[in-house]
Amino acid sequence: MYNMKKILLRAAVLLLIIIAGIYFSFHDTLHACFTDQEKAIRLINSFGPFSILFFIALQIVQVVIPPIPGDATGFIGGYLYGPVWGTVWSSTGLTFGSWLAFMLARFFGLPFVETAVSREHIKKYDYFMEHQGAVVSCILFLLPGFPKDALCYIMGLSHMKISHFMGISTAGRLLGTILLSVAGNSARNHENGALFIVLGISAAIVSLVLLYREKFLALLRQKKKRHVSFQE
Repeated sequence: MYNMKKILLRAAVLLLIIIAGIYFSFHDTLHACFTDQEKAIRLINSFGPFSILFFIALQIVQVVIPPIPGDATGFIGGYLYGPVWGTVWSSTGLTFGSWLAFMLARFFGLPFVETAVSREHIKKYDYFMEHQGAVVSCILFLLPGFPKDALCYIMGLSHMKISHFMGISTAGRLLGTILLSVAGNSARNHENGALFIVLGISAAIVSLVLLYREKFLALLRQKKKRHVSFQE
């Protein structure tokens, strides 16, 4: 088991070095992928039979570097590969990216995480990783609008098992990935009605989450405090 952990950590570090090298070598090109959908689609298609691998790599990069928005790539996945395969390839990249962020946080600790995640986010969500465990972590992942990429790093600082984290992060991202893939496919097929419905549902959910996020977090804290008081 110890040797397996060493192998996984070395693999994570090696993958980070490769991603960092690619990112800094092709910074301008990759930046266009996350800001200009038309350029991104042309770039991905230019890789021909390897386009899927490049797309998966983009999803990994946008998880490992939290400030990069991931919604654009999820939409592009649906546009290029359809709702089913768009979801599959997006989920593959997101899963690898989440695992990489988690492993890097576990290996390098808080000083490294602070280079990728703001102290405000660490302070806010570390409370729930430390005191409320996997159930609340799963809820946070399921709700749109929460910083899932940052949560991957923060969860890596906890004592959570890798297997539990992988299940939570993969399942928690799935709904949002499906919605983005369906929206991208609808845009490609000029299904404006379906596109507006999906975007409307997504916007409504995100708006509600953003509006009540702080109240939700405060409620969880109060429940934890009442639980501790009852035990005492």
